[in-house]
Amino acid sequence: MSNQTLGQVFRPKVGFQHLRISQGPLAVEISAICENRKMNVAHGLAWSFYIGYLKLVLPRLKDSIQTFCDKGNFVLKCKDTWKLHILMPLSCTIPDKLEEEDSNIEFLDNLPDIVIDRAGVRRRVYKHSLYAVYDDAKRPHHCVLECATPLLSLYEMSKESLAEFSTEDRLEQAKLFYRTLKDILDNSRDCRNSYRFIMYDDSEAAEDPHFLSKVILKHLQQQEKEEYSLSEGSEVQTDQHEAMSRDPTLMISNDAPRSLMSQQ
Repeated sequence: MSNQTLGQVFRPKVGFQHLRISQGPLAVEISAICENRKMNVAHGLAWSFYIGYLKLVLPRLKDSIQTFCDKGNFVLKCKDTWKLHILMPLSCTIPDKLEEEDSNIEFLDNLPDIVIDRAGVRRRVYKHSLYAVYDDAKRPHHCVLECATPLLSLYEMSKESLAEFSTEDRLEQAKLFYRTLKDILDNSRDCRNSYRFIMYDDSEAAEDPHFLSKVILKHLQQQEKEEYSLSEGSEVQTDQHEAMSRDPTLMISNDAPRSLMSQQ
């Protein structure tokens, strides 16, 4: 047997360590890396916020607003803006009362309760709050508004030494929370057109006492423009469709026919 044949038969086996390197890290190692870098915190919070809250209340939100309006409350006139506006400050600093953060924000009332049997709790109550946000001319702009409560958990974690969660970790996780939640809701049919994210960098908020109201108003104005463009486009498409689908009209005259020669 030639040396070449012997080399083929008795080829050394690939070591386990080499195999692991060529195949990349194992699942348990990836999990450890994610845990050490706190990469799984925002992901879990986003899914929990969706499954345990938004998926339950958003499909019922417009009915709650309709009930509110049926009682003679007409501040929410445009149905296209019947959405839950979710505040997402990157600092994760969330006030319990928005009007204490900005005097141009006024709490008006709570919408009718959304009541659901959930996880052994009978008639669990979910609430949403209606606010008036005033512009520079003191004109009110109304919306259903609240903060993303999981961001408060990120903030509290950064204050707990046991969590080993730095300010940099908190900022990174706040951004990841937004991206994950947006991706979830973008693919949720039940929650479509019932929410709007208001994510903002509030690092300089202390310099302007009306920083928050300006951020909210900017998003509300942008929303109005988007809704107007959509409604205007749908009207044009409807007119075009009606024109194309309309039966042709025959123009009939009672005048006697005339020869072409008589018209010369």
